[in-house]
Amino acid sequence: MRLMVHDGKNELKILSESPLLPCGTFRQGVTPDASSSPLDSPFRRKLLLLAGLSSLLPISAVARTAAAAHTKPHTPLHAPAILRNVRPPPPLVMLDPGHGGKDPGAIGYSGTYEKHVSEAAAAELERQLLATGRYRVALTRSSDRFIPLEGRVEMAQAHKAALFISMHADALHDPDVRGASVYTLASAASDSQSALIAQSENSADLFGGPHVHATSPAVQQILASLVTEETRRGSAHIANSVVSSFHSRIALLPHPQRHAAFVVLKAADIPSVLVEMGFMSNRNDEAALRQAGHRAMVAGAMRDAVDRYFATTRIGIG
Repeated sequence: MRLMVHDGKNELKILSESPLLPCGTFRQGVTPDASSSPLDSPFRRKLLLLAGLSSLLPISAVARTAAAAHTKPHTPLHAPAILRNVRPPPPLVMLDPGHGGKDPGAIGYSGTYEKHVSEAAAAELERQLLATGRYRVALTRSSDRFIPLEGRVEMAQAHKAALFISMHADALHDPDVRGASVYTLASAASDSQSALIAQSENSADLFGGPHVHATSPAVQQILASLVTEETRRGSAHIANSVVSSFHSRIALLPHPQRHAAFVVLKAADIPSVLVEMGFMSNRNDEAALRQAGHRAMVAGAMRDAVDRYFATTRIGIG
């Protein structure tokens, strides 16, 4: 009978033509001392067992069994290397062009839709922010489509935005009122005009139909109370930066930094502002916002405000 044994090098060797030699040992190149028993070691006992079973098992099974006796223990896994001095990704700025789709927003003195002005201005601001190489930018919409107010906030949270800027150009009953203004979230409005603007903006969800539920004033106050103090400070900081950048470049309302219960600003952990770039109800503001050059100037001032904001916060930009 021939016995095949794995030699540890993926080879099978013939140990003997006969399972046992007269001395009771296997032929493996070295004949042990005659006084040694063939059962003196575990390895010999395994070979003896294999010899007895070799006639019953296929060669492949015998080889696998013998190889198991020579199997080395697995090398322990090492912890993955830790990368040091890896710079975090640039902060993400979420831009929110107001209205869209079946919600036109304010309709201007000569028929311009707010939704088109806000989308064009947001696209220009996106271009200028990306050109700096210091930010990532996402938009709640880049086409003419309707998005509920809650959905806009959820997008910012899903993107883990470091800053949220909602861009608008509203309308008032008084056509003589003109100028830009910046709003942060508060449960009570800073003035009656701000309250009217917030009411108008918060009614945008009515365009969504019965499946989109507008947020009630009571719920708006609760949501405003959930915003952290740190987020409020960040919102006030970016609002102040935008107003400062608009000075000498963009016409402003008197006391342009205001607050009201805007639903779209309710993210508890993302500094958020709503920028009214002007009023579509004013002939001069509407005419200016229709011009690409003016929108580029507005976007440039807002880009400078974003630069100033991140330069003075704990969120680095490189």
